[in-house]
Amino acid sequence: MLITILSWVWVSSGLILILLVLLHSPKGDGMGGLAASGSSMFSSASSAEATLNNATWLVLTIFLALAVILSAGWLK
Repeated sequence: MLITILSWVWVSSGLILILLVLLHSPKGDGMGGLAASGSSMFSSASSAEATLNNATWLVLTIFLALAVILSAGWLK
């Protein structure tokens, strides 16, 4: 029963992690940014971006911890 619940939490955290990564704003302009001025590269992150970073790290930690716990077989 516990393994089933943790498996669902693991799958859900993986899907949430994918969503959070896709919500991040792009950091660069790609190849087109090579010729442009780099003044926008050093701007500070907004509070929304900082919150998104913290949420991403939290969900990543949960995902990886559950991956280790479920794959090690410690709950049998």
